[in-house]
Amino acid sequence: MTDSQKSGKQTLSSLLTEEESQCFREFVYELNLQPSKHLLRNEIVLRFTQFLEQRNAGKKDPQNYSQLETFLSKTQEMLLLEEYTVLLHREQVARYRFYRIQRVEDRVDLLSPEEFLDYREVIADRAYIPPEKKLLIDFQPFYSLGPEVPEPKKIGSGQRYLNSYMAGKLQEEPEVWQAFLCEFLKIHSIDNDSILIDGDLIEGPETLVAALQKAIACLEPMAEDTPIREARATLRGLGIRDGFGNTAGRAMTTLQLLFNLFDSPSADYLDEFLGAIPLVTRVAVISPHGWFGQDHVLGRPDTGGQMVYILDQVKALETYLKEALAAAGIAVPPKIIVVTRLIPENEGTTSNQRLEAIKGTDHCWILRVPFKDEHQNVIPHWLPRFQVWPYLEQFALDAKNELLTEFGGKPDMILGNYSDGNLVASLLASWMQVVQCHIAHTLEKPKYLFSDLYWKDMEKDYNFSLQFTADLISMNKADVIISSTTQEIAGTDTSIGQYESYCLFSMPELYKVVHGVNLFHPKFNVVSPGVDDAIYFPYTETGRRLNNQTEEINHRLFVKQGEDIFGELKHPDKIPIFTMARLNKIKNLTGLVESFGRSADLQDKANLIVVASAVREERVTDDEELSEWKRMVQLIEEYGLKDKVRWLESSSRQDGGEMYRVIADRRGVFVQPALFEAFGLTVLEAMASGLPVFATQFGGPQEIIVDRENGYLINPTQPELISQPILDFFGRCEKASSCWEVLGAQAVARVRERFTWRLYSEKLIKAAKLYGFWNHSVLTDEQKEVDRYCNLLFHMVFKNRARQLLGD
Repeated sequence: MTDSQKSGKQTLSSLLTEEESQCFREFVYELNLQPSKHLLRNEIVLRFTQFLEQRNAGKKDPQNYSQLETFLSKTQEMLLLEEYTVLLHREQVARYRFYRIQRVEDRVDLLSPEEFLDYREVIADRAYIPPEKKLLIDFQPFYSLGPEVPEPKKIGSGQRYLNSYMAGKLQEEPEVWQAFLCEFLKIHSIDNDSILIDGDLIEGPETLVAALQKAIACLEPMAEDTPIREARATLRGLGIRDGFGNTAGRAMTTLQLLFNLFDSPSADYLDEFLGAIPLVTRVAVISPHGWFGQDHVLGRPDTGGQMVYILDQVKALETYLKEALAAAGIAVPPKIIVVTRLIPENEGTTSNQRLEAIKGTDHCWILRVPFKDEHQNVIPHWLPRFQVWPYLEQFALDAKNELLTEFGGKPDMILGNYSDGNLVASLLASWMQVVQCHIAHTLEKPKYLFSDLYWKDMEKDYNFSLQFTADLISMNKADVIISSTTQEIAGTDTSIGQYESYCLFSMPELYKVVHGVNLFHPKFNVVSPGVDDAIYFPYTETGRRLNNQTEEINHRLFVKQGEDIFGELKHPDKIPIFTMARLNKIKNLTGLVESFGRSADLQDKANLIVVASAVREERVTDDEELSEWKRMVQLIEEYGLKDKVRWLESSSRQDGGEMYRVIADRRGVFVQPALFEAFGLTVLEAMASGLPVFATQFGGPQEIIVDRENGYLINPTQPELISQPILDFFGRCEKASSCWEVLGAQAVARVRERFTWRLYSEKLIKAAKLYGFWNHSVLTDEQKEVDRYCNLLFHMVFKNRARQLLGD
């Protein structure tokens, strides 16, 4: 976002040509005849297109308004007031200008962000409060000390940029930064035993460089595969401990990299060195809102994909850390603990067990800590994610004590998940002084239109005053923010990103935010997850498949009847169109059913197979899911689809993996019709299984799928925009039988090249090491100031709202 802009005056004709200025005024006049006075970009562009069509109708040489079209295409919001038109003009990602255009004069005023937000509240008919009486939140001053990513297209590559920045500092200010590096290496230990350098023998950079030269000379004559224990006594005598490598060759390479950082530092040397040393052995993963189990993880709408993500993440991290620690010469196994909520009323699940081993791992655990009220009474029942806020501070305190006990000390890094987990992670990281990684999964604010402006109308159901405040706190306290895609951070040329939506907003009668988060800060990093390749593998790998499981899944998907299955296919051999998701408005399963119901051509060629969180009404867990359940029933009845649609409740992940392959056996397709998808794990799962995929063009799938090369991007907002691309694909497959196989093979290749948990783990652990070094250097003072500001928001705003929620 631009610096707070001083109010200035200019003319409309200084922004546009004279003809375009006149056209703009006429366009605004037409808009004012309509009831809506607050327009967003897509509606502005659509209305202007319609306006031009009417204006140019019948003209032989229509007027060209390209400059005005470009100007309006960058206008994210338009406020139509009685005397003014106010615009939010997004020149580029997170860089805004605010215009107030006079109705009757050729005059344009440049507004400040605060003034724009005031007009926004006026147009929403919110109660007027003088600016002097409003709480203004502004994080910009706290980011003045550190580096920034230089341009919008580099947003999300903060790790790479910070690596170069710090290597540059080692070169430009060697005395200061060599001391930082030396001290950073001294503090790392396991069970109070130094693992890199001995601070008693190595006092500072000069001593360390001398020790490195002698250590390298000691190792150089040895065969590369010589076990490091044969040189251990000599190295320890120099102050060099065991964490540089398990063989002479590996240790010499790592020590040479460290020497190079003192002698001729570069970004590559720093990256390789941090990647090689063992700074992370204990990881805490925070996911508070509960119902966290290992079977039927698609269960509650509040957990779903996040639980799948975390379980896969934990297994991949343990595998990577075991290999990395062994290669570094450290015999200690990694330990990972997932902290979630203990729920006494567990409904037959393991949610009431304090400690549960994670299947498929050696030293990974689910640690459950109960929610408690202000009297320390345990909350016995499950709570939806929008109601957990009053219990999180005490939960964090209790979790801290439990983690210290289970780890026998502090973790090396803390991973927060979703808004509640990130708030708890930020508290824990501050209290224990460890690296905090923030993973949003999804941010609710951009999902609900004008949820900030009309927060009071939604507060009863969603408690957005608490959630958005928690997001601001955790984003700004975090050392690293992990995003699955660049769009999640900064959007596109035409749309605002999820994190970007926190740059500028107001919650009338609560506060307004003018610089909520700095997208150019190097804390932002794109690290895309993968899929569990033990579960999701190509249908062609028949040797890995279980014949009896394949038969059972075939029977369940197409023939079997039961209380958790709806529909009986008249022609089960038709091409299956497959989808799998939770029943909510954003996932838009009902939109896919409506699209199928409206297309007689699609019904002639295919059946629709829907796997969802609930088929039976008694399995529905919230009002939104109930609304979608009723709509699903209505659509199936309205379009007569009982013999063309199968609607099944989700089962285990292992069965889910085979479902994709069974659909592929029948040359089917997978459709992900969400109105918005932050990333799209099911898209990856289907592609990894060799299925042709049709996925929403809104959100993460745009960065997974190369359209028409390894999948298709669809617009899910209208039924025919879903059905037609599928019909077109079926037509191409009828003409060229290889079309289906080629697309499926390219989907598999895309996943294996770009989206693996191995790549994810390597990037995440390397980020924790780099930002740990950064925290140990000059960032300390800046971070303390940010923490204090966030603590004020937590104690003065968040906790006050939490008390009101309990009172209500």
